[in-house]
Amino acid sequence: MRIHHLALRTGDLGRLERFYVEAIGLAVVRRQGDRSVWLEAGGAIVMLERRDADEPGIAPGTKELVAFAIEPGARRDAMRRLERAGVPVDAETPYTIYARDPDGRRIGLSSYPDAGETA
Repeated sequence: MRIHHLALRTGDLGRLERFYVEAIGLAVVRRQGDRSVWLEAGGAIVMLERRDADEPGIAPGTKELVAFAIEPGARRDAMRRLERAGVPVDAETPYTIYARDPDGRRIGLSSYPDAGETA
Protein backbone atom coordinates (compact mmCIF):
# COMPACT_ATOMS: atom_id res chain seq x y z
CA MET A 1 0.00 0.00 0.00
CA ARG A 2 1.14 3.55 -0.69
CA ILE A 3 -0.29 7.03 -0.39
CA HIS A 4 -2.30 7.97 -3.46
CA HIS A 5 -2.89 11.64 -2.61
CA LEU A 6 -3.17 14.19 0.15
CA ALA A 7 -5.81 16.91 -0.01
CA LEU A 8 -4.83 20.14 1.74
CA ARG A 9 -7.64 22.68 1.96
CA THR A 10 -6.96 26.41 2.04
CA GLY A 11 -8.55 29.84 1.90
CA ASP A 12 -5.73 31.17 -0.32
CA LEU A 13 -4.88 28.73 -3.10
CA GLY A 14 -2.24 30.95 -4.76
CA ARG A 15 -0.33 31.49 -1.53
CA LEU A 16 -0.36 27.78 -0.68
CA GLU A 17 0.74 26.85 -4.21
CA ARG A 18 3.70 29.27 -4.02
CA PHE A 19 4.77 27.73 -0.73
CA TYR A 20 4.74 24.12 -1.93
CA VAL A 21 6.39 24.99 -5.27
CA GLU A 22 8.96 27.57 -4.13
CA ALA A 23 9.75 26.54 -0.55
CA ILE A 24 9.25 22.77 -0.76
CA GLY A 25 10.11 22.19 -4.43
CA LEU A 26 7.05 20.30 -5.69
CA ALA A 27 5.99 20.63 -9.34
CA VAL A 28 2.51 21.49 -10.64
CA VAL A 29 1.05 18.61 -12.68
CA ARG A 30 -2.57 19.72 -13.01
CA ARG A 31 -4.70 22.77 -12.44
CA GLN A 32 -8.49 22.80 -12.12
CA GLY A 33 -9.39 26.43 -12.58
CA ASP A 34 -9.31 28.38 -9.34
CA ARG A 35 -10.55 25.36 -7.37
CA SER A 36 -7.46 23.12 -7.08
CA VAL A 37 -3.83 22.59 -8.00
CA TRP A 38 -2.21 19.15 -8.06
CA LEU A 39 1.47 18.77 -7.20
CA GLU A 40 3.80 15.81 -7.79
CA ALA A 41 5.39 14.36 -4.64
CA GLY A 42 7.39 11.25 -5.49
CA GLY A 43 4.54 9.21 -6.92
CA ALA A 44 1.82 10.70 -4.70
CA ILE A 45 -0.21 13.80 -5.51
CA VAL A 46 -0.62 16.72 -3.13
CA MET A 47 -3.96 18.32 -3.99
CA LEU A 48 -4.26 21.91 -2.87
CA GLU A 49 -7.96 22.72 -2.80
CA ARG A 50 -9.92 25.87 -2.06
CA ARG A 51 -11.86 25.32 1.15
CA ASP A 52 -15.47 26.28 1.63
CA ALA A 53 -16.25 29.54 3.45
CA ASP A 54 -17.72 27.73 6.46
CA GLU A 55 -14.88 25.19 6.68
CA PRO A 56 -12.56 25.58 9.69
CA GLY A 57 -8.88 26.41 9.25
CA ILE A 58 -5.91 24.58 10.74
CA ALA A 59 -5.72 24.64 14.54
CA PRO A 60 -2.94 26.99 15.67
CA GLY A 61 0.15 25.18 16.93
CA THR A 62 -0.99 21.79 15.65
CA LYS A 63 1.58 19.00 15.76
CA GLU A 64 -0.08 17.18 12.84
CA LEU A 65 2.66 16.63 10.27
CA VAL A 66 3.17 16.01 6.58
CA ALA A 67 6.77 14.91 6.00
CA PHE A 68 8.41 14.87 2.59
CA ALA A 69 11.45 12.68 1.95
CA ILE A 70 14.69 14.37 0.91
CA GLU A 71 18.08 12.86 0.23
CA PRO A 72 20.58 13.32 3.10
CA GLY A 73 22.77 15.47 0.84
CA ALA A 74 19.83 17.75 -0.05
CA ARG A 75 19.40 19.22 3.43
CA ARG A 76 21.49 22.33 2.78
CA ASP A 77 19.57 23.06 -0.45
CA ALA A 78 16.25 22.55 1.36
CA MET A 79 17.31 25.02 4.07
CA ARG A 80 18.31 27.58 1.41
CA ARG A 81 15.00 27.14 -0.43
CA LEU A 82 13.05 27.76 2.80
CA GLU A 83 15.18 30.81 3.57
CA ARG A 84 14.73 32.29 0.06
CA ALA A 85 10.96 31.81 0.41
CA GLY A 86 11.00 33.59 3.79
CA VAL A 87 9.85 30.47 5.65
CA PRO A 88 11.20 30.17 9.21
CA VAL A 89 12.38 26.80 10.45
CA ASP A 90 10.39 25.72 13.55
CA ALA A 91 12.77 22.97 14.64
CA GLU A 92 15.44 20.58 13.43
CA THR A 93 16.67 17.11 14.26
CA PRO A 94 19.65 15.36 12.66
CA TYR A 95 17.24 13.99 10.03
CA THR A 96 14.32 16.43 9.71
CA ILE A 97 13.71 20.14 9.15
CA TYR A 98 10.34 21.38 10.45
CA ALA A 99 8.47 24.44 9.18
CA ARG A 100 4.86 25.58 8.77
CA ASP A 101 2.96 26.19 5.57
CA PRO A 102 1.01 29.48 5.21
CA ASP A 103 -2.10 27.86 6.74
CA GLY A 104 -0.15 26.65 9.80
CA ARG A 105 0.31 22.98 8.91
CA ARG A 106 3.53 21.47 10.21
CA ILE A 107 5.74 20.31 7.34
CA GLY A 108 8.82 18.11 7.61
CA LEU A 109 11.67 17.61 5.15
CA SER A 110 13.20 14.36 6.28
CA SER A 111 16.09 12.09 5.29
CA TYR A 112 15.38 9.42 7.93
CA PRO A 113 16.59 6.76 7.66
CA ASP A 114 19.55 7.81 5.57
CA ALA A 115 21.72 5.31 3.69
CA GLY A 116 23.77 4.53 6.81
CA GLU A 117 20.81 3.89 9.11
CA THR A 118 18.40 1.04 9.54
CA ALA A 119 14.80 1.42 10.63
